[in-house]
Amino acid sequence: MLLWTRIVLVALICLSLVSSGMGCGPGRGYGGRRRHPKKLTPLAYKQFIPNVAEKTLGASGRYEGKITRNSERFKELTPNYNTDIIFKDEENTGADRLMTQRCKDKLNSLAISVMNQWPGVKLRVTEGWDEDGHHFEESLHYEGRAVDITTSDRDKSKYGTLSRLAVEAGFDWVYYESKAHIHCSVKAENSVAAKSGGCFPGSSSVTLQDGSMKAVQDLRTGDKVLAADDDGNPMYTDFIMFIDRDSTTRRLFYVIETDSGQTITLTASHLLFVGHNSTDTRERRSAIFASEVQPGHKVFVFDDERSLLESVTVKRIYTQEHQGSFAPVTVQGTLVVDQVLASCYAVIDDHDLAHWALAPVRLAHWVSSFLFSSQPQVSAQKDGVHWYSKMLYQLGTWLLDSHSIHPLGMSVYSS
Repeated sequence: MLLWTRIVLVALICLSLVSSGMGCGPGRGYGGRRRHPKKLTPLAYKQFIPNVAEKTLGASGRYEGKITRNSERFKELTPNYNTDIIFKDEENTGADRLMTQRCKDKLNSLAISVMNQWPGVKLRVTEGWDEDGHHFEESLHYEGRAVDITTSDRDKSKYGTLSRLAVEAGFDWVYYESKAHIHCSVKAENSVAAKSGGCFPGSSSVTLQDGSMKAVQDLRTGDKVLAADDDGNPMYTDFIMFIDRDSTTRRLFYVIETDSGQTITLTASHLLFVGHNSTDTRERRSAIFASEVQPGHKVFVFDDERSLLESVTVKRIYTQEHQGSFAPVTVQGTLVVDQVLASCYAVIDDHDLAHWALAPVRLAHWVSSFLFSSQPQVSAQKDGVHWYSKMLYQLGTWLLDSHSIHPLGMSVYSS
């Protein structure tokens, strides 16, 4: 009887995962309804997305210096001869066609969207790479990372929707700048910020059930690690796997330091729990992106002596580069890292939704533990983004509003 129970459980988890996989592709999917086009909300005049300054970490990143035809970096620019795009090229030098590869990819994607949205209309580029100094100081036009665009019919009533299409095409910053054009820009090709998924450095530490500390990079499936339940009470939960593991790439991390001395280091798109208007350890809390945490916010720190989580104030925030990044997932969906409570999730702004989406992973872990409980822990997981995480990201870009997805999280999965 026990054998049959195990067989049924294995069949159920296989069916769950296969159904999920079949439902992620084009068309109806397994048992699903016909897909409807995503509703596009036009940008308002003078609106920009994301809602931060262009040359900040959460958008296109810092200015890296002007590129001239004689500079070493000129080789970073590539011409765009896409016949579905009209280049104004008023200088007659071909400069407007020159851009970084990332900018070219996003522009070509946008050109397809424009033709689909308005049959017979093409994308038009009025400004690309600027070698003549026509823009303000430190403009990304000087690096081939920015374009100004319109539609070929110059119908200004379309520009709000054109802006939204540019956001959907993956530009890192889109600005409905003037009645005459839309401004779009991208991160630098070698930007650390362009490779920032949602992770911790490998050297960050977690607390095991026996009280010892362990580096995040050394976690093995089945390790009991300190986390928190839904009421904010400390508890120990199983580590399941890494949904993203990269031992070599250098990334930019936010370091969030509290006034009591604790620091947690995590990428911009990772979710961190903050408290609201109370000092009670059971206070209402929410998970926000690390890039949105500000000095004065309350985060939750584990107090060893009292064995509880208490809220403390964020003192300062700064950035550091680290080699290697790891995104651990636990059964509870939370994890205490370097004594600070964090979510296991990133990229989307809803912790509960992310936790629900990982339910098949938790079920698979439960079945595996039930069937193979007597076997030793598995060896270290290989580097890479887990296939299920990739699938969820694709579903998220289809189902969720772009405001719900962190711009740095988008770049790492779409690149």
